[in-house]
Amino acid sequence: MKKIVLLGDSIREGYDKYVKLAFDGVAQVYYPKENCRFTTYIIRNLLDWKKNLEWGDDVALVHWNVGLWDDIRMEDGEFLVDLADYKRNIDRICKMLISAFPQSKFIFATSTPVQEELFGAKKRYNKDTETYNAAACEIVKGYGMEINDLYSLMSKLPVSYHSDLTHYYTKEGTCAITDAVVDKIEKSLGIKGAALDYDALFGDQGTVLGI
Repeated sequence: MKKIVLLGDSIREGYDKYVKLAFDGVAQVYYPKENCRFTTYIIRNLLDWKKNLEWGDDVALVHWNVGLWDDIRMEDGEFLVDLADYKRNIDRICKMLISAFPQSKFIFATSTPVQEELFGAKKRYNKDTETYNAAACEIVKGYGMEINDLYSLMSKLPVSYHSDLTHYYTKEGTCAITDAVVDKIEKSLGIKGAALDYDALFGDQGTVLGI
């Protein structure tokens, strides 16, 4: 079976188990058990994840995102990772991915919109996320990577799809993002995953996967 790796922050943590479930028996889906956080964290840990989680060199596709941690404004008003450093880090991650997974295709997912008015001392603004997304997309396209524009997708959907100020762990939000990720992977690899019964998966909120 083909191997798929999912990398990303807590937005990824909301759909990774569902993507794995959709491709059960069709492809092997791997991801770190931890939040991949920001760009420098991925740079520091990528090769360790590959080695320690035994992903191997024959990964067929990597679907990845990073940005919402980078573009957060700290209490002093400064970005955690400023735009120039973010761009350098994205370029570096692209090179690392291509070297680590020479047989792989790559899909970069844009960071999703937030309810910016709900933030406290640390701030996230959608205009910043749009800027960081655009910068990342320009770089990854230069390496021939596909784009999964989750920002545009989720920006068109009701605010009720949010489970909190940042995440989409509701049934509707999870369905929208998971289906978009599965669809991109299916088209890229020429495989077909199973349709998920979200009503059944979310029937008991105490046992919902990924939340």
